Amino acid sequence: MYRYILFDLDGTLTDSKEGILNSLRYAFEKMGRPIPEDETLLQFIGPPLQESFQVCCGFTGEEIQTGIRLFRERYAPIGKFENAPAPGMAELCARLKAQGRVLALASSKPEEHCVPICEKFGFAPSLTVITGSPPTVDWEKADVIRETLRRLGNPDPGEVLMVGDRKFDVLGAKPFGIDCVGVEFFGYAAPGELEDAGALAVFQTAEELEAFLLSH
Repeated sequence: MYRYILFDLDGTLTDSKEGILNSLRYAFEKMGRPIPEDETLLQFIGPPLQESFQVCCGFTGEEIQTGIRLFRERYAPIGKFENAPAPGMAELCARLKAQGRVLALASSKPEEHCVPICEKFGFAPSLTVITGSPPTVDWEKADVIRETLRRLGNPDPGEVLMVGDRKFDVLGAKPFGIDCVGVEFFGYAAPGELEDAGALAVFQTAEELEAFLLSH
């Protein structure tokens, strides 16, 4: 049985699209840059910000840091709450905790943002640990998972499952020998992305994920 279940945040527990896209538009406008099409902006949901600014926009060095600073200038007070819980996930987390599972958040988003989001949308009571990036840098997913496992007392990898919506969650779990399943609640991953990265299974609803966990 997977006794420990780690959850990604954006695209997994919540739909953060509105807040992220609005804060990106704010950052590009403040930088005097053309605002990319939504198709490009949606690629920012999941990876660390510095990676997205580099890969999606070709930013380097100081441009990346400026983009991150301006994004957070709006996201911290406003954008983080332009968000909504994924259907059924808060209730599922409560049931899993009642079963004796140990739940944790493992997100590349700054931890200082993760905590109030989890509190506002009803996830905090189910989570033993809420792990995010430190204030000054967005960690890679593997770094977040390493810290989450440390806070949980480094459990046996065979008892741990990662749940996420992008390939970064799957790839971040691999160095630790942890299985990962994918969810496609909001469709932010490219078709086949999760499967190609090695996700054990991919689910469309919280009900499908719960059925899997009941047998694992």
